[in-house]
Amino acid sequence: MRQPHARFAVIGQPVDHSLSPYIHQHFAGQWSVDLDYTRLELSPDKLAQGLSRFAAEGGVGVNVTLPHKRAVMELCSDLAPRARRAQSVNTLSFIDGAWQGDNTDGVGLVNDLCLRRNIDLRGRRTLLLGAGGAAFGVAPALMDAGIGEMVVCNRTPERADDLVDALQEPERAHTRYWQDLPELGHFDLIINATSAGRGTQPLQLPFRLAGAATVAVDLSYGMAAIDFLAWAKAAGCGEAFDGLGMLVEQAAESFRIWQGQRPDTEAVYAELRRLADGEGAAE
Repeated sequence: MRQPHARFAVIGQPVDHSLSPYIHQHFAGQWSVDLDYTRLELSPDKLAQGLSRFAAEGGVGVNVTLPHKRAVMELCSDLAPRARRAQSVNTLSFIDGAWQGDNTDGVGLVNDLCLRRNIDLRGRRTLLLGAGGAAFGVAPALMDAGIGEMVVCNRTPERADDLVDALQEPERAHTRYWQDLPELGHFDLIINATSAGRGTQPLQLPFRLAGAATVAVDLSYGMAAIDFLAWAKAAGCGEAFDGLGMLVEQAAESFRIWQGQRPDTEAVYAELRRLADGEGAAE
């Protein structure tokens, strides 16, 4: 149901870099929605108190970023099935005096690849690098989109096992050790959901994972995605993308949940792409 005037926010720590206010204001302009959207930085120990205060002040919708995507689950009276599968929440709606949680990360990635890039995911042998919150957020949606085999590699193998177990599709989803990467063969789709290559931890991947038909995607964008995209180019991947399109598409799904209308995403994506490519912006 559309909100004629309501308060929304993105919460996290840090959050001053978030593009969510810009994106949602752009979406609101398409539907003449009077939108009050702000950034709200909350430390983990202030999360419950901060959300309660925001609701008391008229807040009805919240986007959730790091480090709160898992913690907010405990504050929800109800969770959408995709949030349960992802074991994290990135979209909150205040309904009938309580928070309800959803996760739009996975559908955001799939929509970016399938709708914007015209990539057919069906049957693709997929390598998912990482098993943290970002990987949990996108893995179920990739399975639902019809990929073939999913191989999950994480430096902590127990976490990869947790993700594969959560998917509950043992015929399609498997765990392999990080040191096994050189022996895993060729993949049609490679998703980087790790922080490798950012900061002190180098990104070291064998070129034999990829080929001319491989699509490579980093879930981050801007400076954070440079190392992985450089590897993808050197490895000869046919296509390589960062996560900016996913960011816009997950926001569009959140907007649809709150307003009942799915906004057009191309104009805001094009503008953010121009800025990111020209200025190296990073979320």
